[in-house]
Amino acid sequence: MIAARMLTVVLLLIGTAAASAEDWPQWLGPKRDSVWRESGIVQSIPESGLPVKWRVPVGYGYSGPAVAGGKVFVPDYQLDSGRFFNSPGGVAELQGTERLVCLDERSGDVLWTYAYDQPYKLSYPGGPRSTPTVDGDRVYFLGAEGRLSCLNAANGDVIWSKTLNQEYNTKTPIWGHSSHPLIVGDLLTLIVGGPGSIAVAFDKRTGKEVWKALSGDEQGYSSPTLIEHAGVEQLLIWEPKNLHALNPQTGAVYWSLPFEPAFSMSVTVPRQEGNRLYVSGIGSVGGVIQLDDAQPGAKLLWKGNTRSAIYCCNSTPFIENGVVYGNDIDTSALIAADLSDGKRLWQTMHPTLGEVVGNPRHGTVFLVKHEDRFFLFNEKGDLILARLTPEKYEELGRFHVLAPTNEAFQREVVWSHPAFANRCVYARNDKEIVCVDLSAK
Repeated sequence: MIAARMLTVVLLLIGTAAASAEDWPQWLGPKRDSVWRESGIVQSIPESGLPVKWRVPVGYGYSGPAVAGGKVFVPDYQLDSGRFFNSPGGVAELQGTERLVCLDERSGDVLWTYAYDQPYKLSYPGGPRSTPTVDGDRVYFLGAEGRLSCLNAANGDVIWSKTLNQEYNTKTPIWGHSSHPLIVGDLLTLIVGGPGSIAVAFDKRTGKEVWKALSGDEQGYSSPTLIEHAGVEQLLIWEPKNLHALNPQTGAVYWSLPFEPAFSMSVTVPRQEGNRLYVSGIGSVGGVIQLDDAQPGAKLLWKGNTRSAIYCCNSTPFIENGVVYGNDIDTSALIAADLSDGKRLWQTMHPTLGEVVGNPRHGTVFLVKHEDRFFLFNEKGDLILARLTPEKYEELGRFHVLAPTNEAFQREVVWSHPAFANRCVYARNDKEIVCVDLSAK
């Protein structure tokens, strides 16, 4: 009887632990809001470091991993031939294989691999850009040259696939297709490109087109974002000229406002707090859009200048209690700014590039909120735990997870957003993916 009771208690504890573990099934997390809601996580990072659970070899990739249902999904590119180089305006022509690799989240063992031949003709050709999206028993994967695939998450079998450039008479942007697939009900929404098809919604089960909307010279590098305001769901689509809000079920346009970053680089997604959206991009393009409280509509509230606001590109900012925290692409600093007017409250290079000479640009750090702290992952491969408040940046330790294996602006970098799940962080470069234990002991 006692043994049976003890077994019941153990099973209950195991079940509770499993239930409290949270997946990271898409870019920016379960709610696509850069918040990790799991409990039992370290309060600081000790000088002795953090336990590494496993390391597994992978190939080139800017894509962050997705973690769901006990599996880790990581895209990569296996180079066969061609000269690999990075140049903002130059295009490398490569031959190789684009893949989605599925790993066991506990051991790192390879469960299955989906692969196909894929020539690249890209600037910064280091692999897929888009994080896979896991929805139930399916995983959706967009390759850098526009191949969209729906796979069985259990075994990698192809359910349906599309070659977007052919079907929508578009071409790959110079820095690759980068939109992260968004599931809204029965629809998979994506930024595609082509006449009348900047945004397209597909039946997630069959791949059949349900609606398409918007035209433009280029599609940019941003992703669909769903918000709710004035009692209505609004699908935000930022192409290089304008920010639009659409009906997510029909594609009908609710409102549009001009918002044009430099080099057609609409990359980040707008962030919402209440009736305000913060939009930012390269070229000192950033500011606040005020949403209509009565019906779908919007107006520009303010735009920043070179001494105010935050101009994010590689990393999407975070808003909390009227303060924007973000990685400024022009200065490489982590900056806190007042959402009401863009006034900068503080800025620091410590979590991005550290103490550097001159004014380097494009320094990158990714932000994820956890309870009253933030996990920051920088381009050097460091995981940092910090408190970000309107008054200051306070670091609570850092751990070097992996080496920067790519290059940008004469620096070694890793530009891939990590995943946080199962009390672990999963981070990748162009040689390996690493699982680091973040559980409180």
